[in-house]
This record gives sequence, structure tokens and C-alpha cells, in this order.
Amino acid sequence: MQISARNVIKGKVVSVEKGATTAHVKIEIAAGQVVTAAITNDAVDSLKLTVGDEAYAVVKSSDVMIAVD
Repeated sequence: MQISARNVIKGKVVSVEKGATTAHVKIEIAAGQVVTAAITNDAVDSLKLTVGDEAYAVVKSSDVMIAVD
């Protein structure tokens, strides 16, 4: 796999929850650390994602916001 993004984290799919058009895919990247991605149902089908699959969380963003109480 070649990709321009530099934040590529290998993990394991622990949940795939499809909605009307969008799915939430959770990838465990370390013990107890989970990243959730919102992708289309078509993307889930195209990638053939199922629980237990090895996958990569690819993070590419123009900004990241942080808030505190």
C-alpha cells in the first residue's frame, strides 16, 4: 500500500455498525485504544470489512480541535 498520509495506524476491526447510508467502523489500534471512522456503507462493502479483519486507520486532517471543560 502506498499512501501520502503519514498517520497510518495498523489495527483490528472490532465493530462495524451500518446505518442508513453511513457506517461506523471501530479499529482497536492498541490494547483498549479504539479509533472510530465514519465511512459509507458502500465503502464497507467494497473493502469487505468484517469484525476481526486487520485494517489501517489513516488520519489526514487540515486541523484538529481540542476542548476542555
